[in-house]
Amino acid sequence: MSGLQAGAPAPSFRRAMILIVGLFFMWGVANNLNDLLIAQFKKAFTLSDFRSGLVQSAFYIGYFLIAVPASMFMRRFGYKPAIVMGLTLYGAGALLFYPAAESLAYGYFLGALFVIAAGLAFLETAANPLMTVLGPPQTADRRLNLAQAFNPLGSIAGVFFGSRMIFSNTHYTPAQLAALSPARLLAFRTTEARAVEAPYMILAAVVLAWAAMTVVTGFPNVDRAQGEANTTIDGGFAGLLRFPRYWLGVAAQFFYVGAQVGVWSFLIRYAQHNLPGLYEQDAARYLTASLALFMAGRFIGTALMTRVSATLLMAIFAGVSVALCLVGVAAQGHTGVLALVGVSLFMSIMYPSIFSLSVGGLGAYKKSGASFLVMAIIGGAALPALMGRISDSSGIHAAFLAPAACFAFVLLFAAVSGRRGQPDLAAAA
Repeated sequence: MSGLQAGAPAPSFRRAMILIVGLFFMWGVANNLNDLLIAQFKKAFTLSDFRSGLVQSAFYIGYFLIAVPASMFMRRFGYKPAIVMGLTLYGAGALLFYPAAESLAYGYFLGALFVIAAGLAFLETAANPLMTVLGPPQTADRRLNLAQAFNPLGSIAGVFFGSRMIFSNTHYTPAQLAALSPARLLAFRTTEARAVEAPYMILAAVVLAWAAMTVVTGFPNVDRAQGEANTTIDGGFAGLLRFPRYWLGVAAQFFYVGAQVGVWSFLIRYAQHNLPGLYEQDAARYLTASLALFMAGRFIGTALMTRVSATLLMAIFAGVSVALCLVGVAAQGHTGVLALVGVSLFMSIMYPSIFSLSVGGLGAYKKSGASFLVMAIIGGAALPALMGRISDSSGIHAAFLAPAACFAFVLLFAAVSGRRGQPDLAAAA
């Protein structure tokens, strides 16, 4: 690592590392506030499960559409400008929640979420590969898992404070809503929609302050050290065709993110269905517990990777995740809820492990490769919508067959990666 930080004072380098790790915390906040928004907007706008799931669709479509432009921007200007651009878009999208809430327009909220996601596409495209090159290649899996451990910490903070600021104690059954006068119904919806203003204004202030600190902080120059300055088409995207396992990793990331987002997005609804009389704020505690287990899993997984290969550990964790989702499909009451909460412990290492295994050996193609792995986050848009459809037609229990199938694909990727070892490293040499 010392060679990568040559020319940069040690204090400046440490500040840069703190800022980079802080990014993992920040997009955790944004990602899991969406889980609260699904429940809140369903209540404020009287939405079906499918329409409320469009919160995640708008969010992850932003990732999908912006990831390649973010990669091109990063290849042209470097890691630091990409991070500043991402934070600026993130902050701007959070600010847009104010006019969206004042207009009481669900579509405007979806537009604001798209802008936030565009910013996060820049951040993830830059921060994930940056962590893999800030040190020896042999420890890239553990290093990225450790940095990613701060992501669920942000998720927990977002859910903990967001649930207290957003959710109210006002609840109506469909029959009670139908009996309200137009004026009272409008007042109820106005109050519930505007409950999201304060947390997002606070979030915008923090994110934009982080952008300002990034501007004035020196970053280590790893672009030239890693030979990633090539901005030609062949040095960017076409050359990735030489790495077949990379594309299997992209598919695995699509299914993993879909499974993660799907499980968390419908956990509150599932808990309310299995435990009648449970209000949103109480049900959100199960989501908070999930995120705590997710964070614990990151630290546990990082420690286990000193003794067990990333591929073997991911295969074991993926197999357990499949089993727990199937318990959620079949079980009732607390058993099903606790099984789905437990999934978070075992899916914890999957995103960073898939990412580092996929970009390992890409060399000059690492920045371009990062873009498609970030694009794969579109799985977070596809699966909640699919689960919403299944839930509306066959019940919320059946909806969890979808993430079970996704985890099965991650198991396949782990098995293939473990059997083949590191063939693409040789191809890139």
